[in-house]
Formats: sequence, structure tokens, C-alpha cells
Amino acid sequence: MKRKLLSFLSALCAAVLLVGCGGSETELKTKKRPQIESEELQFQQPAENAPIAIFSTEYGEFRAVLYPDLAPMAVENFTALAKEGFFNGLPFHRVIDDFIIQSGDNTKSGNGGTTCWDGIPFPVELSSKLHHYSGTLAMAHLGEDTTTNFSQFYIVQTPADSISEQDATGLMEKGMAESVAKTYQAAGGAPYLDSKNTIFGQVYQGMEVVDKIALASQPDDSGKPRTEVTITSVLISSYGQPDPSPIPAPQIDSSTPQ
Repeated sequence: MKRKLLSFLSALCAAVLLVGCGGSETELKTKKRPQIESEELQFQQPAENAPIAIFSTEYGEFRAVLYPDLAPMAVENFTALAKEGFFNGLPFHRVIDDFIIQSGDNTKSGNGGTTCWDGIPFPVELSSKLHHYSGTLAMAHLGEDTTTNFSQFYIVQTPADSISEQDATGLMEKGMAESVAKTYQAAGGAPYLDSKNTIFGQVYQGMEVVDKIALASQPDDSGKPRTEVTITSVLISSYGQPDPSPIPAPQIDSSTPQ
């Protein structure tokens, strides 16, 4: 009887997001991400000196290549805010496992955000060369306004099997290029967002970390995380170059009355 009880407890511990009964960070169950072979831009090795964003979190680091030629305003806004340290310490305030993880709201409410242009929003930028494959870095609209962007962004976290062969065939029947539909089938994604949101980057390293964040957040049915996972820092660099030094935290003058 005692052996059966121990076996049950072991199985129970293995079923929780954090492996281990103590709740300390160990291995999180993550999706298997296949190596994608595609001619699509988002699955090409970043060009030497291409702009990249390095996201650091308590669950590790992931990196995304940015596309300033295809989404110039989105990239300019994101990189300018990152260089100011704007994203440091912000939580992933909306998380839907097998869909997206979302951040960039300095109010942490889901209704905030700003831009590098004194808070003036910028329009949606669409490109036929970019699609919502798994790992896509894209701008999130603020509320019901689908015409403007601020600082909120999301990363598509759909599993690789989210688009079936039948789905891909249906996409082609609706006019999608075969190479795009086949890449969706291989990588997974959210094709219904292609004509609605600005894509400005693609995760090329660390999707297992994105998956861990989605699992560790333990979101409720509305997508609000029960466990807050924050961004430690976002650094802007160039592919193939040494990583930049972390942005120091703002200094507080203790002599100034608070």
C-alpha cells in the first residue's frame, strides 16, 4: 500500500508544471519544436549584422531577428523603448498556452502602453513576406482599436501540429501561396492574424523558453497569468556581434525626499 501511495505521489508531482513537489524551478514540460526547412524569410538564418532582440527571463533567454525593412515603425519603436530599458521588469500580462505570450504594457493591466514618439501611436504595417508562424514577434492592438500600435507585443506560441495538412490545403484553396501554407503546416501558427497585426520579428533561438513561460504562467481561462513571469531585460544587438552589456537600472537619489 505504501509503495502504491509513493507511486501515486510521484506521478502527481510529474504532472504539475514544475517537476518536483517543492515548486522550485526545475524542468518544465515543453513542446517538441522540429527543425523547419523553408524558403520563407522567417526561417532563414539571420543575415550578418541584422538587428536582433535578446529577451532575458527567469526561465532563460530567447532571441528574435527584427525586420526594419518590412516593419520600420514597429522596429524603431521597439528598439528605442528597449534601449531605454522600458521593457525591463514588465510581466507577460496575457498568456494563452498554445497561442501567444504577450507583454509590453507598463501599467500591467493590458490596457496600457506607449511609444518612443511621446506616446503617439503608429499604424499597422503589413507585409506579404511575413506570416504568423510559431515564433513570430508581432504588435498587439490596444483594446478594440485594430488600426494603431503602441508598445504591447506578443510571440506566437502555437505547437508545430496546430496546422494540419487539411488546414494547409484549405489555406491554399483560399489563395495562400503553397510555400507559405506548407511552412504553416511544418511550424504551426495563426494564419488568421496575417492581415490584422504587424509582424516585426521572428524568434530564431530559444523557443523552448517561450514554451516554458507559457506553462509557468499558469493562465486562467481569460489569459491572465496566475504566476507572474517578467522580462529581466531586452537588449538590442546585431547578429554575429558580441552581446551588449545589460542596461543598468535607473539610479535613485536617496537624498531626495520621496
